[in-house]
Amino acid sequence: MTDHRWYAIQTTAGHENKVRSLIDRRIKDDPRPDDEKPIRQALVPTQEVVEIKNGKKVTVERKIYPGYVLVNMVLNQETIHVINGIQGVIKFVGTGRLPMPLRPEEVNRLLGIEEAVKEEEPQEQIPFLVGQVVEITEGPFSDFSGTVEEVIPDKGKVRVAVSLFGRPTSVELDYLQLKAH
Repeated sequence: MTDHRWYAIQTTAGHENKVRSLIDRRIKDDPRPDDEKPIRQALVPTQEVVEIKNGKKVTVERKIYPGYVLVNMVLNQETIHVINGIQGVIKFVGTGRLPMPLRPEEVNRLLGIEEAVKEEEPQEQIPFLVGQVVEITEGPFSDFSGTVEEVIPDKGKVRVAVSLFGRPTSVELDYLQLKAH
């Protein structure tokens, strides 16, 4: 049998878990034995992150890639048809006409399978990229929008350029004070 690979599917925003459960139902309803099923698993990658709510730090589960579901399957006409026929699925991720499988190292990272991780102080994952437009949610600049200039993971800070009196001004903020625009 051909090999199962992981593929990313773009879904309607906010419907990732619904799409995952519809795919899970298709897998369960497939009468073939588990090792012969062309679609094996669907998941919505999440991670626990610390957010500030009402001035307190709380741990919440957040989707790593909002709007996407990962599927472990054999790529063929049948599986493409089944997945594309599921309500909420927009399209497979890939260049050209065929979906592109994810690289094994990407899948391992998403599934939390790390290769020999060094025992260090865990660095917080800062979910912002240089050039990204963000909104400041707390502090003296709350409700301002700006552009990320620099991400400083060891401090958990992000340097953001905001427009003050028509001039770009750099401010260093805790990443928990920001949200994607």
